[in-house]
Amino acid sequence: MDGQHQSPRDAGCPLYDDEFAAHPQRVYERVRARGPAGPVQLAPGVDATLVVGHGTALEVLRDPTLFARDARRWTALNEGRVSADSPVLPMMAYRPNCLFTDGAAHLRLRKAVTESLARLSTTRIHRDVEPVAAYLIGRFGPRGHADLIDDYARLLPLLLFTKFFDCPADIGDTLTTAMSAVFDGHDVLRADQDLTACLAELIALKRLRPGDDVTSWLIQHPAALTDDELKDQLVMLLGASVEPERNLIGSALLLLLSDSGSSGAGLLVDEAVDRVLWNDPPLANYATHYPVRDVDLGGVTVAAGTPVLISFAGANSDPALAEARQAYHAGAHLAWGAGPHACPVKDPARAIATTAVETLLNALPDLTLAVPAERLRRRPGPFHRALASLPVRFSPVPAVRTASVPRDRSAAATAAEQPRPTACATSGGRDTAVRKGFWSSFLDMFRS
Repeated sequence: MDGQHQSPRDAGCPLYDDEFAAHPQRVYERVRARGPAGPVQLAPGVDATLVVGHGTALEVLRDPTLFARDARRWTALNEGRVSADSPVLPMMAYRPNCLFTDGAAHLRLRKAVTESLARLSTTRIHRDVEPVAAYLIGRFGPRGHADLIDDYARLLPLLLFTKFFDCPADIGDTLTTAMSAVFDGHDVLRADQDLTACLAELIALKRLRPGDDVTSWLIQHPAALTDDELKDQLVMLLGASVEPERNLIGSALLLLLSDSGSSGAGLLVDEAVDRVLWNDPPLANYATHYPVRDVDLGGVTVAAGTPVLISFAGANSDPALAEARQAYHAGAHLAWGAGPHACPVKDPARAIATTAVETLLNALPDLTLAVPAERLRRRPGPFHRALASLPVRFSPVPAVRTASVPRDRSAAATAAEQPRPTACATSGGRDTAVRKGFWSSFLDMFRS
């Protein structure tokens, strides 16, 4: 259903404005009034079909023969009717990773990713989250106030995956800076160049000196990924983990700290995470599919080659799930997707979020919201459900050294102490090694 061929009365509901950010369920209900799926606009001039029915969402997610993920099938993009600078392209354009591939190529890449991530035990995740959390708390703890989005939820998963990748200091600084710029939309072309350069250097380093880390496990996997494939899977892991994790941590903290409406008082952290996954999935609308032929979705005709997005939030609020919602039954919601493209980092993501929230609440037991919950604003955008900020107050805690030298020094910590020329330091003709970044500052905590 391409917007260029619709009559004005069929124009889709916009998913990019402040109204949608503030009241997304109103839009889902308007779509639901037409059926299990309906037309939406992801950005000005970018039309799509949004699936809000739970059963229909499962049909799409579980049928890769009819609903492909390869964005090279996108008719409007191929015909030049979606501009090259459209804000949705970074999330929708084709990349050769396991999110945007089908068939045998998808199976090969996904197997490498899932089997590598499976080596991250829950014990290791807890062990790695806690020092990152302590480092961030140590930065804002003496102030007695913070924005838990910018100061904590945004940085924690970014630093954590840099740790999982086992980046040396200079590579890690470039990686965290470049990914932050990509997510914030700041000089995205330069940031993408820096990201590509530093990941290429990381892969070359790990081929020479493999370690006990995700990068090395991907390199060593029997799928024998090329350097370009390795780079694309690492970028995918960052993109699929950092932004959703930020939103999951932020929304869970808001629920636990809120004392109005659906109060989080008395909830365990695990219970709060479950409620967020039901009510405010961190990726509200995504999993873009492209029908290989014209299809009927509950009375709505969708043309081949047009984007079909799954509304995880809309499907979760389907009245057909009323009983499961009342019990917050974890197995029924679609926050993690379903089918062959279900989230490959589901278990690590949940462990990261619960550990991050628990560590923060234990460190700052009198943490309270600095403004009423109803005054908090959500960031506009068609895909995410994201708090713009989460200001809090607490009793100041002293700035003390919060971590000790690990028993087993990582390759990154060792490499960080060895000066060497780096592609990252001169990417694009710019010296990014001059200013110490978050990652090298974090590694300083572990130096003898």
